[in-house]
Amino acid sequence: MADIPGYLITCLNSGKLALLAILVSGGIVLQILACVLYNNWWPMLTALMYVILLVPLILFAGSDTSVYYTESQSSWEDATKFLTGASAMGSVAIPVILKHAGVITWGAFAMEISSLFVFVMAILCLTGMNSDDGGGYRMI
Repeated sequence: MADIPGYLITCLNSGKLALLAILVSGGIVLQILACVLYNNWWPMLTALMYVILLVPLILFAGSDTSVYYTESQSSWEDATKFLTGASAMGSVAIPVILKHAGVITWGAFAMEISSLFVFVMAILCLTGMNSDDGGGYRMI
C-alpha cells in the first residue's frame, strides 16, 4: 500500500468509520422499533445489558486491548472476562426468556435478535479496524 496516496487512505478509513456509525445506528433503530411497533417496552432490558456489557471493560481493562486475546495474568483480568461474558449472554438470554414467557411477540423477538446481530457486526468491524496490520484507527 506504499503507492496509494495518503488522501485516498484517509478517505477509505473515513468510509470504515462511517460504516461503523451506520451499523451502530441501525442496531439502535432496530432496538427501539422492537419496542415501539409492538407497544411493549420490555425489550429495552436488552439495551440495559448492552450498557452493562461495557462496564467491566472500562473499569478493569482500561485501554489495554491485549487483555481480550492473551492468557490472563491476574484475577482482575479473569473477572473482567467473566463479567463481560455473563453480560453478553444476558443480551441473548433476555429476548429468549421474554419470548418464552409470552411477554413479547415473534416480531419484537426477531428485531431484538437482529439488533444483537448488527451490534456484533459493528464490534467485529471495530476490531478489524483496530488490528495491528495497519487496519486504520487505533483505540486510545
